[in-house]
Amino acid sequence: MPDKKTRLGIVMDPIESISPKKDSSLAMLLEAQRRGYELHYLLQSDLKLIDGQAIGRSRLLQVNDDPDNWFETGDEQEISLGDLDVILMRKDPPFDMEYIYTTYILDRAEVAGALIVNRPQALRDMNEKAYTAWFPDCAPTTLITRSMADMKSFVTEHRKVVVKPLDGMGGKSIFVINQGDNNANVIIETLTDYGKQFAMAQVFIPEISQGDKRILLIDGEAIPYALARIPPPDDNRGNLVMGAIGEGRELSERDRWICAKVGPVLKEKGVIFCGIDVIGDYMTEINSTSPTGIRELDTIFKLNIAGTLFDAIEKKLG
Repeated sequence: MPDKKTRLGIVMDPIESISPKKDSSLAMLLEAQRRGYELHYLLQSDLKLIDGQAIGRSRLLQVNDDPDNWFETGDEQEISLGDLDVILMRKDPPFDMEYIYTTYILDRAEVAGALIVNRPQALRDMNEKAYTAWFPDCAPTTLITRSMADMKSFVTEHRKVVVKPLDGMGGKSIFVINQGDNNANVIIETLTDYGKQFAMAQVFIPEISQGDKRILLIDGEAIPYALARIPPPDDNRGNLVMGAIGEGRELSERDRWICAKVGPVLKEKGVIFCGIDVIGDYMTEINSTSPTGIRELDTIFKLNIAGTLFDAIEKKLG
């Protein structure tokens, strides 16, 4: 690394709103600070384009591994985003047009010389739900459609399915529908807005009872452990924010096979940090926007995943 202090920007949700014990962005910031980086904190509302130049209103940031006092910010300053060495794009979904517009600004920062983690073009191309279609041999049978009739037929054919929106996160608006369920019509109508928007249906995987595994990949290489999120008895969703219990596991042979299929594509497209979700033998999502799981896996297996991430980042910085 060069002698000058590395300048890192992070675009995220309000830092005061995070859960520091679980937050992967905080883990990244703590590691960057440990390495002597200068940290710049930005919200989406701090970004703008002027004559093609990406500009941000940033605040210098100091972080602490303290659940009661995890950050301090300095005075606001206007900077050229291209003058930063690295920008972490860690804004949570929804994956809406505001998110897309943010990636356009980050595109211009990338052109000006900043390394964006993850690459803006890849963030636009790789919707977390839809991009499983690029790996059909890794995923369960999946339908993406606006047609209520097609979705109803899918339920009839497969008898038990999971339906969800394409732009959500954290288990929100995910439903399990059984054939003959009297709520099926209203669920499908709601998710597709009466045929006006796309939604996803996947064949239900009964191994969800054993956990929805989050596997982290750094520059295409898998961390050898997964965080299995086991749903509570009264829910089908393997999401920690919805009450699932996290349990650490070594990757299975099938997990490693999936990672070997997906990892090289992620690396080629500039996705340095990604989390894939695997239930049983099937990958159900590819999370390239703001994947989590660092702190839980670090705690269970005594790892430093953020350290591995920044080793990869520094290799790219040269």
